[in-house]
Amino acid sequence: MLKKIPPILSPELVKVLMEMGHGDSICLADGNFPSTAMGQRVVRADGHNMPELLKAILELFPLDPYVDKPAGLMEVVPGDDVKPVIWETYKELLSSDPSFNGEFEFIPRFDFYDRARESFAVVATGEGALYANVLLTKGVIT
Repeated sequence: MLKKIPPILSPELVKVLMEMGHGDSICLADGNFPSTAMGQRVVRADGHNMPELLKAILELFPLDPYVDKPAGLMEVVPGDDVKPVIWETYKELLSSDPSFNGEFEFIPRFDFYDRARESFAVVATGEGALYANVLLTKGVIT
């Protein structure tokens, strides 16, 4: 155990966050996301929901101030009758970072998959909400 590191963050996840550089992205994936098929590195966070994990990550992780939208969400597939209420929770959590301007990048499903494949890592969670996937772009500490 270490001081000031949220206990929900596994040693493997802290290591991945530390290894990431400015401009790298990480995909936080819900329980339905094909994490193993998409990720070059997959960190397991089974049993954890996305809001508590996102909150803990944001304690350590600076968002990129040099991109317009450092947080991206998987866009609802046209014709799908889902209203992702979890996005409001994400907006509240991300609002603590000055690099988040309150707007998400909405990424079509298959483009999101491509971006997840290119991300530094995919974190596989146990989140059950639909469309709960989020991509975060890492910034710098000033």
